[in-house]
Amino acid sequence: MSSLLDAHLVASRGAFTLDISLRIAPGETVALLGPNGAGKTTALRTLAGLTSLSGGHLRLGGRDLAPLPPEQRPIGVVFQDYLLFPHLTARDNVAFGPRRHGMDRKSAHAVADEWLERVGLSSFGSRKPRQLSGGQAQRVALARALAVDPVLLLLDEPLAALDARTRLETRGELRRHLSDHPGATLLVTHDPLDALVLADRLVIVEQGRVVQEGDAATITARPRTDYVARLVGLNLYRGVGDGHTVTVADGFTLTSTDTVSGDVFLAFPPSAVALHPDQPSGSPRNTWPATLADIQHHGDNLRVRLEGPVSVSADITPAAAAQLDLSPGRPLWVAVKATETRAYPAQ
Repeated sequence: MSSLLDAHLVASRGAFTLDISLRIAPGETVALLGPNGAGKTTALRTLAGLTSLSGGHLRLGGRDLAPLPPEQRPIGVVFQDYLLFPHLTARDNVAFGPRRHGMDRKSAHAVADEWLERVGLSSFGSRKPRQLSGGQAQRVALARALAVDPVLLLLDEPLAALDARTRLETRGELRRHLSDHPGATLLVTHDPLDALVLADRLVIVEQGRVVQEGDAATITARPRTDYVARLVGLNLYRGVGDGHTVTVADGFTLTSTDTVSGDVFLAFPPSAVALHPDQPSGSPRNTWPATLADIQHHGDNLRVRLEGPVSVSADITPAAAAQLDLSPGRPLWVAVKATETRAYPAQ
């Protein structure tokens, strides 16, 4: 698959330096995820021309975009707060881009009307942004970005400003529009659900560097940093493998059914962790004493964090929590079956 976007983005902001490579194929949506301060927004701003590159390259369809100012780049942007022009109607907001590209007023309005119809807002063209709901404003912002037929579409946390119900509905609509977009799309988000639903591929950045990339199945099966492990809800440890044994912190060992050697990761889900008031006997190959540190609601269950030779998160039912008489500082035993773990090379 050929790359429509071929970029090596190097940009400095004070002591922080972004240095990442991005390639996006025609029709592909890539999600850029990472913790706050990882460089996601800096990457988007360099692509849009709002922040200058200090090195690397930026090519779109073989064309060098680095020297071009923002208004000359074939790029559409949907910002987190949408940034609709408050004094313009929805119709004029969408027509703004085509007008800037030299289209006459009548033709630009015809394009705007077409896009408002495509996003389900054909009867809202005369409304100002303050008269629109959050979901409606998001759709107008998307229509405005797509009305210029962008080769590259940039989405900066496009659903973050919406409430949970509107977000669910709008996410489905956005996915439909992205599937129809023939160009490349970069979605910047901190929400793993947005990334998993909307993107074909994930790129994880931390401290200005790419730490992992791939499709959702690859990322969720084999996380490579603590951030990614938390993102996909796994306990993750790095250690030294020797056969079925992985030595992690301070000589503590965990057992897996996988055969590994050298620098490795070992991961397992919180649902694989069983808690006992006393040291268990029987089948679990991994058991250790721990102290309960925190309890939080997690869906219909409880997410319990425990400290011990290694920190670990466990998911248990409210009934199990009541039986264990859980409270902070409570001593417990942790058990994880070797068959529930995955061990894999760290390199």
